[in-house]
Amino acid sequence: MTNTSTPPHLNWRDSFRVKSFRYQWPADLATSWAFEMETILLGWYILSASGSVLMLVVYGSLQYLGSLLAPVFGVVCDRIGYRRMMWSTRAIYALMALVIMLLSYFQALTPERVLILSAIVGTIRPSDQMMRNALIAKTLPAAQLMGALGISRMTSESARIAGALAGAGIVAVLGMTSAYVVVTVLYVISFWLSQGVDDVKPVADAPALASPLQDLKSAFTYVWHKPILMGAMAVAFLVNLLAFPFSLGLLPYAAKNIFLTNQTGLGFLGASFAFGGLMASLTLSTHKFKFRASQTMIIASSVWFLLDLMFAFTSNLYFGMLILMLAGFVQSLCMTPLAAVMLRATEPAFHGRVMGMRMLAIWGLPIGLLVSGPLVEGIGYVYTAGLYSALGLILTIALTLYWRRALWDRHSVANNTL
Repeated sequence: MTNTSTPPHLNWRDSFRVKSFRYQWPADLATSWAFEMETILLGWYILSASGSVLMLVVYGSLQYLGSLLAPVFGVVCDRIGYRRMMWSTRAIYALMALVIMLLSYFQALTPERVLILSAIVGTIRPSDQMMRNALIAKTLPAAQLMGALGISRMTSESARIAGALAGAGIVAVLGMTSAYVVVTVLYVISFWLSQGVDDVKPVADAPALASPLQDLKSAFTYVWHKPILMGAMAVAFLVNLLAFPFSLGLLPYAAKNIFLTNQTGLGFLGASFAFGGLMASLTLSTHKFKFRASQTMIIASSVWFLLDLMFAFTSNLYFGMLILMLAGFVQSLCMTPLAAVMLRATEPAFHGRVMGMRMLAIWGLPIGLLVSGPLVEGIGYVYTAGLYSALGLILTIALTLYWRRALWDRHSVANNTL
């Protein structure tokens, strides 16, 4: 294929020549490390302390509670600046981690208290990725967008590897309190680095609306009338609803009940998924391979559903790790082009609001998790995976046919090569 959008001289180092990105990259990295450690630590703690898969999926769902508020965060970011919102939210992460560390130290930690604290963090955590992507789009030249998104996701995936392995290892050797000392320190480092990010002001041509409510309404109207954005939103919701539950929220269940392993095995499973994503992000960030963005997104999501089904049928830990690595690879080939498609199809004045709208799709994950809990207990893990995968493939084909001109046509803006 011929590259029509990326100059051949671009390379991954160009993004780091921008001062804001040099601060944002390590700040995002520290936050991602802490996120992944917390997910492993608290997921395993709740399952072990309560013995309930329902409580586990409730915990997983609460982490995405704030996806409903993401459009509001986008409006606020567009109005007051991204740096202020970024370091404010990361200060809250540090405070909540400190509370869990102290509860653990005084032996006062319970699954119920973990759920309450997770609900607080869950109101703001889904907006973190929205702020990262929108800030990259606003501080870097347009030609570097895809490479920077690949680098950003690459560091996020590498953090998932380190977070999964370190989270399981530290709690197994030193205990929950020591693990949360590390988590808290990571959040403090992220808060400090975030203050070096450029404080991007609203663009000059941003519409002068009278209230934040009108800003929010304009975002819904803007997305609704753009088939490319609606199609990308549909894909994002679908994979969150039917694919992500098996590689995120239900992974502790699979580790404990299918693979019969401990925290360390769970860490290796999580790291395998992240390693696959890292390899895909590295591939995209090099600019050496050319993919049509939207077609890549759709094909990758379809393969992802098939791999989830294969994963459910294996009880061998090493084969499961291999399948998860492949699933991680295709999920990155789905999600990174998806972000690029939405940012390219959006005017700069609407970046924050539209990416906030995109985060609404994350709500598919808690819905998928909450439905999967009773299904796993009622019909079993394998049948649940089969049902989710079949439904995911059917709906992927349906939405591709419905938005064929916007998503599949090779001449569509959504299929600019990466």
